[in-house]
Amino acid sequence: MSVAQTAEELNALAKSRAPADRERLLLAIADLCAGAGEAIHQPQIQGLIGSLLNELVANAEHDIRARLAEKLAVSDWPPAGLIQGLALDDIEIARPVIAGSPKLQDVDLVRLLIQAGVEHQIEIAQRPRIGPPVVETIISQAQPAVLTALAGNDTAEISADAMSKLVDASRELASLRSPLVRHPRMTGDLAEKLYAWVGQSLRMAIVSRFRVDAEALDRAIAEAVGEARLQAPSGGPLNDEQRDMERRLIEKLHQAGQLRTGYLLRSLREHRLSLFETALAALGGYGFADVVAAVNAEGPETLALACVGVGVDRSVFATILAHVRELNGGRPAGESARARRVFDTFGPGRPALAAAAFRRLSNPDAEPAG
Repeated sequence: MSVAQTAEELNALAKSRAPADRERLLLAIADLCAGAGEAIHQPQIQGLIGSLLNELVANAEHDIRARLAEKLAVSDWPPAGLIQGLALDDIEIARPVIAGSPKLQDVDLVRLLIQAGVEHQIEIAQRPRIGPPVVETIISQAQPAVLTALAGNDTAEISADAMSKLVDASRELASLRSPLVRHPRMTGDLAEKLYAWVGQSLRMAIVSRFRVDAEALDRAIAEAVGEARLQAPSGGPLNDEQRDMERRLIEKLHQAGQLRTGYLLRSLREHRLSLFETALAALGGYGFADVVAAVNAEGPETLALACVGVGVDRSVFATILAHVRELNGGRPAGESARARRVFDTFGPGRPALAAAAFRRLSNPDAEPAG
């Protein structure tokens, strides 16, 4: 609808309740505002337009709001309150506004990160040229999908400290590693740190991009793992020093990317039940006391949940359970069928759900993760 649209026609549209007419009215007003020149930016005009459009948008259907959001996404004339409201709307409506509206400043984006859900947060993390306050808020919230989106945003203003925090997070969050290796703000020092826990193809990418001594890094990792294995205590009751040694062993293996589920069975075959407990806690991010409680439980299902949560399959768990019972006076007790039901429920493709169920079962009074 052109700027020459008569007042009578707009008035007729305003009186109609038909969705098509409401859409025409909203878009006609948007077209008029877009062609109004600099006058539209005057405070009084902004207040009038904001009041009018906010009332119309509040009563508009989803599809109409989506069309309006597309139209206003890259315009600089809409009132800030209107844009902020659209940015908090359903994600299909909010997406173009979050991605491109010049009316959204860093302070608005930080507020959105706090108020909105994960889908909106991902869009913010992908927005071009987000500033340091937005980046720091994303990192402090530590939502995996949002962190991954940020790592893939080459235009984000990520400080050296923020990049270091992302590299630290990539030790546990594998989805960060590939975008970080290729990120323009990655440094040689951080690349050496990242080298320890990425796969072979990403190590090659690091070596090709940065001046790192791959042989020296590989040798240091191998030495750390070898030293940790040599220091592992073998059998018998453990004193505090030996338990601390086990903890350091698992920590070194974890840092070097060498801690795998196969280590659980290996530790049991070496008659190191405490080492098994420490490794399982590290692999799942579980509380050590919670794993010990599962090992000593009246039934095997809690231990099964913990193992499913780190990717142990059904056949391997049967062997793990037999070894644990052999080393622990028959505990966890109970019918093995109770553990099989855990695998029937969660299966090999749902480890995150099993891990969450284990944490809830171990800490029923804890606040659920947000």
